[in-house]
Amino acid sequence: MTGQSGDKAGLIRFVTGPEGQVVPDLLGKLPGRGYYVTADRATLEEAVKKRIFSEGAKTQVTVPEGFVTSLEAGMARRVVDLIAMARKAGLAIAGYEKVRSALANQNVKVLFQASDGSERGKGKLWTPEGARWFGILTADELGMAFGRTRVIHGAILAGGLTPRVVEEAAKLKGLRITGPGASGAGKE
Repeated sequence: MTGQSGDKAGLIRFVTGPEGQVVPDLLGKLPGRGYYVTADRATLEEAVKKRIFSEGAKTQVTVPEGFVTSLEAGMARRVVDLIAMARKAGLAIAGYEKVRSALANQNVKVLFQASDGSERGKGKLWTPEGARWFGILTADELGMAFGRTRVIHGAILAGGLTPRVVEEAAKLKGLRITGPGASGAGKE
C-alpha cells in the first residue's frame, strides 16, 4: 500500500470480513470498502509485517497466519480456472505439437509453459511478437486447467477471456517465489 491512486491493474483487492480479518477479493465482487495492494510478494509480506492493512481498512484488522502463501494458492487457482474457462470456450490448447502449430499460425496471445518442465523442451517454442509468456504454473496446475494429469505447454488464443487471463497471470507472477527450484522460475 503506497497511498497512491491509479489504475487497478496489477493490484489485489482486499476487504475486511465480519470477524475483522483481511479477506482477499480475487473476483473483485465482495461487499465492503475495498483497499488495494500491489500483487508483489515482498510488498504484501511488508504490509503484513508493518500492519499496513489496518490503514487501508481504516480500522483494526487481523491477518491470518500464512496469509501470503494462502493468497498465492488462491490466485493460482484463479488462473487455472480462467485457463479452464478459455479451454471450454475453444481458446486454450495444450500439448507441444498443437501449441507449436498455433504459434506457427500466429494465433497465440499467451504461451504457458510449466515451471517444472524441461528447459530443453520449453526452449523449442517461442513467444510471438505482441504475445505474453508465463512460466508460473507447475505441470500439475496446468494439467488441472486442461483436465489432464500434467501439461507442460499450453497456449491461449485471442478472445474475450484472454486479457483477463493475462492480467491474473501477471498478478500470480508477482506472488510466486522465483529462483532455482522455485515454482514460477523461468524466463520472461
